[in-house]
Amino acid sequence: MQLFPAFLSFFSSGLVGVAVVLAKKKKSGKAKQPAANDAAGAGDQDDLQGLSPDEMQATIIRLREEVNKEREERNYFQLERDKINTFWEITKKQLAEARAEMRNKDRELEEAEEKHAVEIKVYKQKVKHLLYEHQNQIAELRTEAALAKKLVQDELREEAAGLRNEKRSLRVELKELQINQHRSSQHQRLDHDRDKTQLYDQMRQQAQDIRRKYEQQLDHLRRDLDLQRRVEVHEIEERKNLQITALMRQHEQAFGDIKNYYNDITLNNLALINSLKEQVEGMRTKEQRTEKLMAELVSENRRLIEPLKAAEARVVELTKSLEKLEHDREALRSAKVQLKLKEDELKQLSWENEVLRQRFQTVETERDDLYDRFVRSIYEVQQKTGFKNLLLEKKLETLHAELETKEAQLNEVLASSSLDPTAVAVVTQRLEDIMESKNAMIKSLQFELARVAKMHNETVSAVKVKLNEAGLPIEELGFDLKDLSLKQDLGRAPGGLSTSA
Repeated sequence: MQLFPAFLSFFSSGLVGVAVVLAKKKKSGKAKQPAANDAAGAGDQDDLQGLSPDEMQATIIRLREEVNKEREERNYFQLERDKINTFWEITKKQLAEARAEMRNKDRELEEAEEKHAVEIKVYKQKVKHLLYEHQNQIAELRTEAALAKKLVQDELREEAAGLRNEKRSLRVELKELQINQHRSSQHQRLDHDRDKTQLYDQMRQQAQDIRRKYEQQLDHLRRDLDLQRRVEVHEIEERKNLQITALMRQHEQAFGDIKNYYNDITLNNLALINSLKEQVEGMRTKEQRTEKLMAELVSENRRLIEPLKAAEARVVELTKSLEKLEHDREALRSAKVQLKLKEDELKQLSWENEVLRQRFQTVETERDDLYDRFVRSIYEVQQKTGFKNLLLEKKLETLHAELETKEAQLNEVLASSSLDPTAVAVVTQRLEDIMESKNAMIKSLQFELARVAKMHNETVSAVKVKLNEAGLPIEELGFDLKDLSLKQDLGRAPGGLSTSA
């Protein structure tokens, strides 16, 4: 509707320009026509005077054709002029109608702008009321959160104080047990030293008695065996000498008999043979008796050798017992030296133990202080992260609710107001820009919440690792170390609006 009047105005201006150009050409043609006619008449008269009748007839025909042509052109231009005038009148009427319609539209637009300004004022007033209520709710929630935080802190302080008192009492009991154990160990050590001294004296007395007893027995046995050996050796030598003497006597007698035999052999062979037989029999008998005597002497010698061997074995055993006694004496002497060294080492270790116990008490005190500071820092970090997460979640929920409320109010305003489509498009574009900025803010808050949750989880993991390295159970902290998990989709905003570009 607006393009048609513009087209008509453009077309009418073009027609007016064409008409002006044609009018100028026509005026210039009319002004120049008498002069041209005069010049043409003079020229034609000059030419006609020198032409033949046929040429003059052809010239007349040509001139008539030009006249007809000029007449047709005049008629055509007159028709065009009438058309242009008609179009001009029609266009002028349409221009007046378009201007009237434009004035009506301007008046309607002003009324719509005034109405829209009133609605915007009402909307701003509603937004102010909502912001005031939102601030009141935030103040109430902050007050409640501060009270809850204070109550939880008081409870945790009381629990921590109770745990510290219990730990202090356990330390006192442990110290008393250590003192009692030290005293009992000292008493046991003294009793052991006393028993060891008594046992050492008894063993030394027994060793001396055994040594004296075995020395006396060894002396008696040595004297008895020496005397017995001498007697037996003397008896054996006497029997040996007697036997040798008897054998020499017998051999001398046998030699004399053999000599007499050889002297008397020529005298009486039979008597000699008989006598020799008798001598042989006697010699055999003597030899048998001698062999029996030798066997008896050998058996007697063997019988005497066995007690001698037993006595020698007894002497060897007593010698070994004496050597063992000397070895025991040396071992006892070395045990005394080792005992002295162990006592010195025990004194040194007792002194080092006392020093280490004092250092242990100092380190234990430092460890308790560090543990208390560590627990306090962990508790503060957990409170800060929890409170920050709570604030971010509350803020996010508030923004979601505010966004939904504004969206509903905007839909109501758009539904109740019959605005111009152009104005609606402008307002819609502005609202889309506002929604995009709000979505970007929500997305940044969600990412901030995710970052805080990640920091909290990393802190909890580090605390668990440190507690495991220190050998402290997590249950003694008095509170649970839990990881935070974000279940909200960060790619979607409330109300189904996408936060992606």
